[in-house]
Amino acid sequence: MTTLFGVPLQALFGQLLLGLVNGSFYAVLSLGLAIIFGLLNIINFTHGALYMLGAFVAWLGLQYLGLNYWVMLAAAPVVVALFGILLERLLLRHLYKLDPLYGLLLTFGLALLIEGIFRSIYGVSGQPYATPALLSGGVDLGFMYLPVYRAWVVIAALLACLLTWLLIEKTHLGALLRAGTENPKLVEAFGVNVPLMISLTFGLGVGLAAFAGVLAAPITQVSPLMGSNLIIVVFAVVVIGGMGSILGSIVTGVALGVIEGFTKVFWPEASTTIVFVIMAIVLLVRPAGLFGREP
Repeated sequence: MTTLFGVPLQALFGQLLLGLVNGSFYAVLSLGLAIIFGLLNIINFTHGALYMLGAFVAWLGLQYLGLNYWVMLAAAPVVVALFGILLERLLLRHLYKLDPLYGLLLTFGLALLIEGIFRSIYGVSGQPYATPALLSGGVDLGFMYLPVYRAWVVIAALLACLLTWLLIEKTHLGALLRAGTENPKLVEAFGVNVPLMISLTFGLGVGLAAFAGVLAAPITQVSPLMGSNLIIVVFAVVVIGGMGSILGSIVTGVALGVIEGFTKVFWPEASTTIVFVIMAIVLLVRPAGLFGREP
C-alpha cells in the first residue's frame, strides 16, 4: 500500500475530503456572517442557531409535510431568511447606531432562546435525516472511496459561495447594498428603499446559514446543539479571513477545513485547536485578518 510519511494515501485522501466538506460548511457560514457584519456592522451570534433552524425546518418538512430534500433545500433557506428579516425589523434595527457590542449581546441572547426552545421540545439527541436516493452510495476511485453526497455538499456549498460573491461584488444590486450601508442618506436621495435593502441583506446572510444546515442534515443528525458546536470555529474563520471580507471568508473557510482535516492525520491531538492557533498567529502578524483592510 502506497504511503506518505507513513500514512496510507487512502487515509490522506479521505481526510482531504472530510476537510473539504467541513471547509465548505465553514465557508458558507462565515460568508453569511461576513455579509451581515461587513454591510450592517452586526456581530450575529444567532448564526449557529439559524444554521440549526435550517436543518430543523428541513426535517420538519419531511416528517410532517412529506416534502423531500430537494424541496426543502430551496424552501428552508427562504423560511429562515423571512424569520431573520422579522428579527432584523423588530429588534436589530434599533441597534445600528450603537456600539456593536449591543448587537452581539442581543443576538447571543436570541441564540440561547432559540436553542433552548428546540431543546425543550426535542431534547439533545439528534434526529436522523436520510440521504436523498439520488445522492446515496459512492464511487470507488481506486485510491479512495468517494461518497456521492459529500461530493455534492462541496459542490453545492462552493457554488452558493461563488454566486453570493458575484451578487455582492459584481452586480448593480451589490453596489447599491454597499453604498446604502456606507452612506444611506445619499442612496435614499436616489429613491432607493435603504431599510428594505438592509433587511434583505440580513435575510441573505441568515439564509446562507440555513442552506448550510440543510446540507448538513444528512451528514450530522439534526440536533439543537449542532449550531453551538460549530459557531465558535466559524467566528474564528471570519476573524482570520478579515471581518467583513466576502472573499476572505470563502477562501479561509475552505483552507482551514483542509488544514484541520490533515491535522487529524498527522497530529490528532491538535485538530480541535489548530484553527485557534492559526487565528492567534494571524492576529499577531496582521490584526485586520488575511483579506481585511488595515485601518
